[in-house]
Amino acid sequence: MPSTDSAPAAKRSPSRRSPGAGVDRSFLYRHHDLRSQIFALAAEPEPHRASTGISHRSLLADLANLREHNERLRHQNTKLTERLSEILGEQVFHDAGLTRTDETSTLRKRVAELEQHLLDHRQDLQDRDDELAAARAANRDLITTLNGRTR
Repeated sequence: MPSTDSAPAAKRSPSRRSPGAGVDRSFLYRHHDLRSQIFALAAEPEPHRASTGISHRSLLADLANLREHNERLRHQNTKLTERLSEILGEQVFHDAGLTRTDETSTLRKRVAELEQHLLDHRQDLQDRDDELAAARAANRDLITTLNGRTR
């Protein structure tokens, strides 16, 4: 029987393993093959936690990075789904003979024409406002001149 003076070997002995396995200690001693496997594992050196272990901080950082990556993928998926929906909608309109793209270009031309008319009318209004202001100034001057002669 191997020595059990080292802590890892003591943790791996049949008497320590039996409650965790849900069996009686005598069961493990009666089955020589299981007992020899337990002793073989106890003889192996336990790996150093510092060299093989992953720190809690690194796991949290990995988790945060994976969550951010997941959110980016979710956002990209949403954008791609919307774009696919638009393309499929345009294709359905085109296949149905509605040709929405032709209608859109016609409407854009009409909007441009109306914007130009609006700019023209605004310029006409500004010109009339300037003429009205000049007429009022001339009228004031004439009234002032007439009032100055009659006194």
